[in-house]
Amino acid sequence: KLIKTMRNYLDELGLLEVETPILQPIHGGAAARPFSTHHNTLDMKLYLRIANELYLKRLIVAGFDGVYEFAKMFRNEGMDRTHNPEFTALEFYVAYKDYNWMMDVSEQMLERVARAINADGSSKVQAGEHEIEFAGPYRRLTMYEAIEQYTGIDVEKADESELRTYCKKEHIEIDASMGKAKLIDEIFGEKVEEFLIQPTFLIDYPVEMSPLTKLHRSKPGLVERFELFVNGKEVANAYSELNDPIEQRERFEDQLRLAAR
Repeated sequence: KLIKTMRNYLDELGLLEVETPILQPIHGGAAARPFSTHHNTLDMKLYLRIANELYLKRLIVAGFDGVYEFAKMFRNEGMDRTHNPEFTALEFYVAYKDYNWMMDVSEQMLERVARAINADGSSKVQAGEHEIEFAGPYRRLTMYEAIEQYTGIDVEKADESELRTYCKKEHIEIDASMGKAKLIDEIFGEKVEEFLIQPTFLIDYPVEMSPLTKLHRSKPGLVERFELFVNGKEVANAYSELNDPIEQRERFEDQLRLAAR
């Protein structure tokens, strides 16, 4: 019922449901370790997809205004109560829209889903001891505001060594390869995430954390990205797409330098 409600809502928006390849010659669209396999006839290595992002973007480039897919993803890495190596994700891409539009759509879709799965049509869902209200509007906090609110640190002004010192003091696991953006991400995960119970859009991330995202139209050093948190867990991630090919290449090269570290 949950999936059917999402599908109906996206169809109403005029998006087209598509299917994209599960076996891919290059695994991309996310940072995860893939499962690999071998194509006997073509004698080539292939990967089970870790994301369908790059193929959906090709459809947008090819002239489709909006596409979506309920896709089975495969990630050959850690397992816990909220991570499975094989899982289903919904991804959708729409031309000419930005992250503000996507936040509005996410709110409306999740409220509709909550009402569909409740026999009484309520927008509230009980999750353990918490009653989650899925009717919008949802709270919107910047990444920096959220960390300052729950830790007291102004991470925007802090340098890498100050963040390292804080992580060591608070027993947050870090390593030498992590730059400032990754340290901020670790602090957020350890000190903020669990407190975001009611639906909250975390917005405006540092540029280093989001290589596929457009620079913020008014805030230097930030990008137009959000993640939606509910009951202490991330349930969605979206952004205004970076569509400048020269800048995109530079961002990928920066990523490779960080990976080499």
